[in-house]
Amino acid sequence: MHPQHSGGIRVGVETGRSWAADPFGFLGRHGGVVRAYQPGAAAVEVIARKTRRRLATLTEVEPGLFEGELKGRAAYAFRIIWPDGPQEIEDVYGFGPVLSDEDLTSIAGGDPLRLAERLGATPRRLEEVDGVSFSVWAPNARRVGLVGDFNGWDGRRHPMRLRHDKGVWEIFIPRLSAGERYQFEIEGADGVVRRKADPLARATEAPPATASIVAPVLDHAWADEAWMAARGERQHPGAPISIYEVHAGSWRRPWDGRQFHDWDELADQLIPYVAGLGFTHLQLMPIMEHPFGGSWGYQPLSQFASSARYGSPAALARFVDRCHQAGLGVILDWVPAHFPNDAHGLERFDGTALYEHDDPTEGFHPDWNTLIYNLGREEVQAFLIASALHWLDRFHIDGLRVDAVASMLYRDYSRAPGQWKPNIHGGRENLEAVAFLQRLNATVADRFPTAITIAEESTSWPGVTAPVDQGGLGFTYKWNMGWMNDTLRYMHRDPVHRGWHGGDIGFGLVYAFSEKFILPLSHDEVVHGKGALVAKMPGDRWRQFANLRALLALMWAHPGKKLLFMGGEFGQLREWNHDRELDWALLEEADHHGLQRLVGDLNRIYRDEGALHHTDADPRGFSWIAENNDGDGVFLFERRSFHGGAPLVMAVNMTPMPRERRRVAVPLPGRWTEILNTDAGFYGGGDLGNQGGVTSFSAGDGEQVELTLPPLAAIFLRYEGP
Repeated sequence: MHPQHSGGIRVGVETGRSWAADPFGFLGRHGGVVRAYQPGAAAVEVIARKTRRRLATLTEVEPGLFEGELKGRAAYAFRIIWPDGPQEIEDVYGFGPVLSDEDLTSIAGGDPLRLAERLGATPRRLEEVDGVSFSVWAPNARRVGLVGDFNGWDGRRHPMRLRHDKGVWEIFIPRLSAGERYQFEIEGADGVVRRKADPLARATEAPPATASIVAPVLDHAWADEAWMAARGERQHPGAPISIYEVHAGSWRRPWDGRQFHDWDELADQLIPYVAGLGFTHLQLMPIMEHPFGGSWGYQPLSQFASSARYGSPAALARFVDRCHQAGLGVILDWVPAHFPNDAHGLERFDGTALYEHDDPTEGFHPDWNTLIYNLGREEVQAFLIASALHWLDRFHIDGLRVDAVASMLYRDYSRAPGQWKPNIHGGRENLEAVAFLQRLNATVADRFPTAITIAEESTSWPGVTAPVDQGGLGFTYKWNMGWMNDTLRYMHRDPVHRGWHGGDIGFGLVYAFSEKFILPLSHDEVVHGKGALVAKMPGDRWRQFANLRALLALMWAHPGKKLLFMGGEFGQLREWNHDRELDWALLEEADHHGLQRLVGDLNRIYRDEGALHHTDADPRGFSWIAENNDGDGVFLFERRSFHGGAPLVMAVNMTPMPRERRRVAVPLPGRWTEILNTDAGFYGGGDLGNQGGVTSFSAGDGEQVELTLPPLAAIFLRYEGP
């Protein structure tokens, strides 16, 4: 035994550390000597790998260190005698590198797909032995050991090999398989030893447990070919896109006392419900594993693992497949803006600010008490883009809604003067975040051209949905937060005062076609004391529901795709609480049931009438007939398609006064059918209307119809011909 090795081992044992420098250069077979480090073992024998015949008995030369001579080059394994029985396993340190030089070069070069495929834990066969390979990027660590149930969570037993030039640590553990729990034990550059979850884990324990889990290779037999082939047509700016936003844990709770439905149960209940209401897409609030349920998923720690709360990755794949077979697209909320500082997460991962900024003026979110990714690092950008591609590739996800984009774009976001640093040009724009978002969207467009990306962006940043090659950010769609704020402010007013504030409705049409917009009534509008949608409406219960029906009809008639948070479709009375299911019993009441029927009909009309979706992003498809005429609270406009389909005229009366014999200009002479009236008794209204339709008459320079406009209601008229 070499003296330098003896000293190194003694230091390692005394301090509870393994060999940081080169465990593969010392352990295993070197010439005619075999060494194994198995602290706590009573004895270690060398056996032939195939015949299991004993070849040698090793001697314990230091506590836990066994050494002996082995002649020949035959493949071998160990028989380890533990206090609770023997174990036979191949020598971990007898295997060659896990990652090829090409893998490492591609990962270091920022190839996100190669990163997603090679890092983390992967069941595989190496040198004719089944096991699991583990690899992790921790370039500044002094030592990285693998711990898990398979080694008693003893970080000394499986020190990993460092691929020095790329900062990646790796090891192959034979005879392991999917389902094993593990973490990395990292001695950081600062000398502190930390237990860390795998940043690229494909599965995790359910919180509050923190271990990563070796996930089986996802081999789902997809049956969604028809959906995938037509996806581009279903998601382009001229298609009807109506999104039902869902928090999987609180939409509905199991009756048997469990906290959550699993994906298969959700597929049985949620898919037929949403498809039956005519929505085209489900949007799931973040399902990436997150330690704090109260963050609703917006503080994710595992960007590659679906939450164990709802079942396995395979179950998620089945859920998505069944959505597609039912004609529903699936959009995931995805959060690259920040991450939590839980001890087992990414914070100070290798003893340095590896994923985050070291400077808190750049790396800490004061609003959410979370950390900010350092998007100036090529490796961090690749890590996040690899996550995005992971969901689109492995799970056939149709789109990613990127959370909190505004917080990424501005260095002074939610910061007082003196608490932020300008960019290299002295401005407030976060140039690294801009570059990242452009790279993300360009990569998604290249790899998955029929998938979509959606920005939650609340400012007037130009070109959010403009192509990257034209200087834009490259998103497919942007949430129209201005429309949402203005419209809800208008609806909150007493109708007596609405006539003075028609601009709240009209102003959105000034910029409605500057981006490709989605109109969101999301979860953010029904939490933190804001109350439920129906509770925002003024007046008694009848007027509240009438207002909400009118609001939803205006939303579906307005240019832009639609998004409605769960519960809004039937008039949930209390604001959303993630710890409780929706109040489904309300559907036994006529006004709630009527509202749900209205949403179903709005989706059907939106889908069937090309005028309502073909020109969502085309200003030629919208024209005002009367915008809050003389402050009377009535909005009249036309929607038109240039790809087939009849023109529509929409009349919305936002006052509690019925308007009898109201003359309304129409673009064509003939019969106009009333295809929707939110005051219909079927929806819970007072049944005031136009007996199915009206016929135009010449008046002055054009055609007009005479309408009865119910109070707090909307009417849709479709042109039927001369």
